[in-house]
Amino acid sequence: MKPLYYIGQYFMLMRLVFKKPQKYRVYLRQIIFEIDNIGISSLPIVAIISVFMGGIITIQAAFGFESPWVPIYAVGFTARESVVLEFSSTILCLILAGKVGSNIASEIGAMRITEQIDALEIMGINSASYLIFPKVAAAVLIFPFLTAISMFLGIYGGYVMGVSAEACTPYQYIYGIQYSFQPWKLYYAFTKTIVFAVIITSVSSYCGYYTKGGALEVGRSSTNAVVYSSILILLFAVIITNLFFNH
Repeated sequence: MKPLYYIGQYFMLMRLVFKKPQKYRVYLRQIIFEIDNIGISSLPIVAIISVFMGGIITIQAAFGFESPWVPIYAVGFTARESVVLEFSSTILCLILAGKVGSNIASEIGAMRITEQIDALEIMGINSASYLIFPKVAAAVLIFPFLTAISMFLGIYGGYVMGVSAEACTPYQYIYGIQYSFQPWKLYYAFTKTIVFAVIITSVSSYCGYYTKGGALEVGRSSTNAVVYSSILILLFAVIITNLFFNH
């Protein structure tokens, strides 16, 4: 019965998180801070991973198409589909679950064991909403921008490395990324990103908020946040994929 208990506890926490705030100005300031803390600080790792993954996908695709019946522009097409559909939405969010999720869980967990959350409650502040809502809102706002930047850098990295390795010509690659483009796939990718943003921040906050014990338990909560977020990301990736592709 423990899984049901944890699920119920999570939804009860979310009810407090999305309760109407008393002072919107304070929340707005916190959201701006979290956008910088969660999103802007993640730009370097997003950029580096996206460029190299785009290059790897392109080179593997180029040298994997040995059949003369497969046109070279399929390299650009493969890179675009891989980056847009899976890497920049699902894989990138799994990486961010490790970076952002562990940071959120350890931050809130440390506040719990040092009784800072109890102090907020004594002052009559809705600690769940004050601590968690700005993180969720900031992630929902900034993650789509990180995904868009990742898509651009992934495709550009594929172009640079593919042309440098002489896997394809610039014209063939560009023709491939334009070939048979379907805009609804962008809606699919950004829908996943927004759902994953909510999962990463809310689940990590939940793990940190209910931390008990000392510093060792904060580390355990951080680990649990990454594990549970990653599992839920993969689960919802399957659900959203079925919803979009089975229409």
